[in-house]
Amino acid sequence: MSIRPGDRVRLEYVGRFESGAVFATSQRSVAVEHGLETEGREFGPLSFVVGNQEVIEGLDSAVRGLTAGDEATVTVPPEEAYGEYDPERVREYDPESFERMVGQAPAVGLHVEAENGLHGDVTAVSETAVEVDFNHELAGRSLVFEFSVLEAE
Repeated sequence: MSIRPGDRVRLEYVGRFESGAVFATSQRSVAVEHGLETEGREFGPLSFVVGNQEVIEGLDSAVRGLTAGDEATVTVPPEEAYGEYDPERVREYDPESFERMVGQAPAVGLHVEAENGLHGDVTAVSETAVEVDFNHELAGRSLVFEFSVLEAE
């Protein structure tokens, strides 16, 4: 039977940028090959309920109509993934205010969480300003997913 909203699916997948570089995978061997394995990270199939907004829209849409055993490759544009890059989501803070809010000195690459729940990364630090980018790290990127449907129920 074809996958439809409300079905739980399990996928093995490899996520790539259009350049071919791998950014995510459910398979440890692929992660090791592409330098993505991190301490304590667990690998295994991606499981989600179709239509419950548990994964990006483009991947959710791509599995609809498929059946267990099917394989597919889909290119997901930014608007169906993590959105377009929005320069308005880059904020500047003075270093003293930043340190009071975050509780530590600013440093490029530092990941922060704002009181409103937004997550951001420090992208620049000078004597007068700290720049924090609150865009998702994959915003503005088209993503290519190669996947196999292991189960659908």
